[in-house]
Amino acid sequence: MTQNHVPNSYWQNVWHHFRKKRLSLVGLWITLGLILVALFAPLLANDRPILFIHQGQWHWPVFSGAEQVGPQTWRELKQDTPFLFQRDRGEKTFALWPPVPYSPTEYNLLRILEAPSSVHWFGTDDSGRDVLSRMIYGARISLSVGFVAVSIALVIGILLGAAAGYFGGWVDHTISRIIEVFLTIPTFFLIIAIIAFLPPSIYNIMVVIGLTGWTGAARFVRAEFFKLKRLDFVMASRALGASNGRLIFVHMLPNAMAPVLVSAVFGIAGAILTESSLSFLGFGVPPPTPSWGDILSQSRDYIEFAWWLTIFPGAAIFLSITSYNLVGEGLRDAMDPKLFE
Repeated sequence: MTQNHVPNSYWQNVWHHFRKKRLSLVGLWITLGLILVALFAPLLANDRPILFIHQGQWHWPVFSGAEQVGPQTWRELKQDTPFLFQRDRGEKTFALWPPVPYSPTEYNLLRILEAPSSVHWFGTDDSGRDVLSRMIYGARISLSVGFVAVSIALVIGILLGAAAGYFGGWVDHTISRIIEVFLTIPTFFLIIAIIAFLPPSIYNIMVVIGLTGWTGAARFVRAEFFKLKRLDFVMASRALGASNGRLIFVHMLPNAMAPVLVSAVFGIAGAILTESSLSFLGFGVPPPTPSWGDILSQSRDYIEFAWWLTIFPGAAIFLSITSYNLVGEGLRDAMDPKLFE
């Protein structure tokens, strides 16, 4: 009988146990799909061709940003149907369009609040803009806010948590009291209060969410450092003359990151939800920048008949947050040392 291969390294063990959780694995593939959609948004939805061949010359309008090549503008060249290829019978012209040949900010007042069709797969909004195009670019906004805000929170939380757990004493008491103060303040209302005094900007939203979301990472790192600093390898390194900086960042921090990564995954889901809520309330990214929360906010005035403005952005928010939470739960369970026994 052949024995099953048992992975040896820690992360191989984590992946081995993570794969057993079907829902978490589905959540991982969904999150990876959303990341790819955000990265390749200009190739998926654009009012410019990806490739345009005119008079024997090749042009890449999506990347160059050219307004037009030849006598026709892109709007004139583009037919009013979604398509990939187009040939001009008069000249040797070839255009390769994105699957959604509309910009997220492209207005068409003749097609206001159209239901989903073969022309606009997810319908149009109250300004005639293609909802699917805005959804694709909205994924870029939501994921950017999630990753950047969590990165800011992790930097602050790791530094403060490491200092509290390593030095202890008055350093730990001071940082712990600061953490407790932040925990007593309703985070969402604090974010709204800060955003209200700042100019509307996606960067302000990222920074504010990051500055208010570091407490979880700080508590995890603090607890891990309290445990690690009593272990033999840390005491041996200190006896050999290792500096505090080397002990913290080289020996202890890599061994304290497992629970922080789980917290970060949950934090991305929370940041996406916070950004969508802010945009829904009118405190989010300024128009005409597309955002799932902004599309959902428009639906309030047309909810009786423009159902697509509610269903599609609401489903995207639900799907992305649920996927990240499933991944976070899967990582949390897979990192349980009891599974490695």
